[in-house]
Amino acid sequence: MHDKFQDECGVFGVFGHPEAANLTYLGLYALQHRGQESCGIVAGDGKSLRAYRGMGLVSDVFRRDETFDGLPGRNAVGHVRYSTAGSSDLKNVQPIMVDYARGSIAVAHNGNLVNAQEIRNNLEHTGSIFSTTSDTEVLIHLLAKSQSDLLADRVAESMMAVKGAYSIVFLTETRMVAVRDPNGFRPLALGKLNEGYVIASETCAFDLIEAEFIREVEPGEMIVIDKHGLKSYKPFKETAPSSCIFEFVYFARPDSTIFGEQVYKVRKELGRQLAREHMVEADVVIAVPDSGVPATIGYAEESGIPFELGLIRNHYVGRTFIEPQQSIRHFGVKIKLNPVREVIEGKRVIVVDDSIVRGTTARKIVKMIRNAGAREVHMRISSPPTSFPCYYGIDTPSRKELISSSHTVDEISRYITADSLGYLSQEGMLSSAGAPGGLAKGCFCDACFSGCYPVKFPRLKADSQLGLF
Repeated sequence: MHDKFQDECGVFGVFGHPEAANLTYLGLYALQHRGQESCGIVAGDGKSLRAYRGMGLVSDVFRRDETFDGLPGRNAVGHVRYSTAGSSDLKNVQPIMVDYARGSIAVAHNGNLVNAQEIRNNLEHTGSIFSTTSDTEVLIHLLAKSQSDLLADRVAESMMAVKGAYSIVFLTETRMVAVRDPNGFRPLALGKLNEGYVIASETCAFDLIEAEFIREVEPGEMIVIDKHGLKSYKPFKETAPSSCIFEFVYFARPDSTIFGEQVYKVRKELGRQLAREHMVEADVVIAVPDSGVPATIGYAEESGIPFELGLIRNHYVGRTFIEPQQSIRHFGVKIKLNPVREVIEGKRVIVVDDSIVRGTTARKIVKMIRNAGAREVHMRISSPPTSFPCYYGIDTPSRKELISSSHTVDEISRYITADSLGYLSQEGMLSSAGAPGGLAKGCFCDACFSGCYPVKFPRLKADSQLGLF
């Protein structure tokens, strides 16, 4: 069930509220889907910054009320992490916080800097010493080396030196700075709570703390917040936006608004378009929960075929489990999904999922549905074949591990043992997400489907992932 692309991180920040750390804790709860490996909060009281970080889920790391006694102040920044750049290690947990000549600063980053290794090598050759293996730390070194007097200038100067994807929040003793890369790869939103400001990867975090959603941070925008209020800057060269289309397909929570659209609305439209492109006679439509549900509803509405809960997900399974010595077929999937025989038995079943990566999980799901008595199983995918790795903040397998990079749709269908397999077209996906005429240029990054990368990266071996150090 981990055969999915994984988003790297979620960021959250509060400036000017007496319960900043507690609100950040709640905000991270809402963003937990963006990273389950580790989390952390750095809080500031106007004079100093204090950090609390740990490995695990938000509920595991922040267990006691006393934790927040050590995080006083009206300002805070938080982070949930799924590592892409940097190993799974406590030293890489964010927000990264350091003391330097100009005071203290913390940084929380969602994305991936494609030239981070090159910058790191240059910095190390001139004497810089790194304490993490995260690409984010290069920003701290660049900022510390800047000769500019104003924080905004130092941040802008540092961000201009890097390439790639970043929705990022900096916190000092007296200021918070939020920056989104010129391409706008990852989402970032601005909100308000009483007299304070809130920054979050997704608007669903605002709903939990009852903050008002003001607007999205624009691609290439830098927002500086201090005791005098908020100022917006556009320090970067204007670039055609290329927001990540996979945020709509899978990553973002359905109750969020990103890139100017409601995620739930887009996912239902993906399903409707999928039904228009790949209709088949069937008795029931079921979803692979939970991410496949909105598209399945759209497919059912467009096709007129009844939607049923044919697979039930166990939401209380941890990241690891012990398999019994006597092998159980498809154990890894069955511990998380269970078919409803009354819905499936004797039926022609359409099962909808958001993507197929390696194909191993889809194969087990199809066989599970057949074992529950399905007469036919037709797999429908609410995105095109994922044939290329992502280098902009998503953990993806190397290209040789992506089944669609080397197999036709018919071959994949035979491998997963489905009666038929249908993927949504690229044009259908892009038009469903609001791209004019279904064209990706100037709207979305669809590199994992098309291989067209909007930001160049170091030359790689044919089947390798970017050098994630």
